[in-house]
Amino acid sequence: MATKTSSKVAPLADRVVIRALEDGEQMRGGLYIPDTAKEKPQQGEIVATGPGRYEKDKRVPMEVKVGDKVLYGKYSGTEVTVDGETLLILRESDVLAVIG
Repeated sequence: MATKTSSKVAPLADRVVIRALEDGEQMRGGLYIPDTAKEKPQQGEIVATGPGRYEKDKRVPMEVKVGDKVLYGKYSGTEVTVDGETLLILRESDVLAVIG
């Protein structure tokens, strides 16, 4: 069953929508690091999940759920902006680990 977010994004199949968690560090050695020079975060919180993928005519349910904090690959997924919020849409297989 797909779970909706406040941003009205409903992912399809085995895709998840992730809100990246910011590091919060803007000063390093007394210097300001602009957003364009920062590395992309590699962890986030799942805000929506699709219903799961089909395998041999049966739907395989998702292993992750809304609210899970996860690690994902550095260059995984597609970044989208919905209602002024930047979100990342990627396949469940691109999620590397759940942070517990």
